[in-house]
Amino acid sequence: MFRIKARVPRKVLAMGLPTAWGAMAITYKLVCPLAQQDSIGARVVTGAVFFAVGTGLIVHVRQALLRELRQVREVAGAAQSALIRPLPARIDGLNVAAAQLSADRSACVGGDLYEVIATEHGVRAVMGDVRGHGIAALSTVAAVLGSFREAVHDEPDLVRVLRRLDRALARHLRERARAEHPASGLEPDTPVAEEFVTVLLLEIGQDGEVTALNCGHPWPYLLSGTSVAPLARADPLPPLGPFPLPTDLTPLRCGSLLPGDSLVLYTDGVEDARDARGRFFSLQGALIGAVRDHPVTPQTILRTLFTALIRHTRGEQADDIALLVLRNDRTRLRCSQPLGARGTARPATHDPQPTNHL
Repeated sequence: MFRIKARVPRKVLAMGLPTAWGAMAITYKLVCPLAQQDSIGARVVTGAVFFAVGTGLIVHVRQALLRELRQVREVAGAAQSALIRPLPARIDGLNVAAAQLSADRSACVGGDLYEVIATEHGVRAVMGDVRGHGIAALSTVAAVLGSFREAVHDEPDLVRVLRRLDRALARHLRERARAEHPASGLEPDTPVAEEFVTVLLLEIGQDGEVTALNCGHPWPYLLSGTSVAPLARADPLPPLGPFPLPTDLTPLRCGSLLPGDSLVLYTDGVEDARDARGRFFSLQGALIGAVRDHPVTPQTILRTLFTALIRHTRGEQADDIALLVLRNDRTRLRCSQPLGARGTARPATHDPQPTNHL
């Protein structure tokens, strides 16, 4: 109630000042004897009066627009913070670091999404990229993340989690199409044909085994010692939205994330970033340079990558950027299967002490 009452004087003041200035100018023109004269001096004074009134109106309108823009940015930033919640530093033995950078400077929001949740089925992570950026993408981000946060606890199978995300996105797009075209009264066949979301789902078990489902998203990089390689090289599924999911879905088993290894998840805005000469940013090269420094933590990797990205683009990236780093800091367990595309098996080891570089 107090907020409503507080807004009324602001609106009255915003409308009252221009009205008062306009009334003063009209009163001067109609009443003041000097304004009725045709001499050069009278014309100069009249012109100065109207110039001052016009300048005041322009300044007032500009300040009002800037004030409204600041409010929009604050609201958008609060909404973004509520959707993309800060991740804890450790989740079930994994060291975690994440950050994003929006390409929409006016709204400070982006269309990238990520989340990491510990469940009874293992640690489950999602990294996604909504087509477009800015405030328009927030509702789609909310629909996908909201479905993920519920499904990861309810569904024992990663395939069912992905199908829940697909249904949530389709429902959201239908509702948005009805809201945009309420007069038709018909159920849209293709609600938003050009809308799509790339999604990468990961599940990391207690033994470090990694399972993945990829819908049009870049594969993450695996950091093991000084080695940097893609987690997998399989062709991803189409993005969610334009096409239905295949009837037969099988998660890809990517081996085991051993203690000390890290996964770097990212959106395509990272590798699509260009410098002044049009050259793309080399994420793998930046990661190779980052792993040379020891100890390598998710925080140092994230800091190194963002520094390199900003230096490469000079802070003028054309797309949203999101990075998520997961490092296995659990007690070393016996593992028999290597991870991803490295192609060579490791000897099984056992270390009773946890590996922790925090």
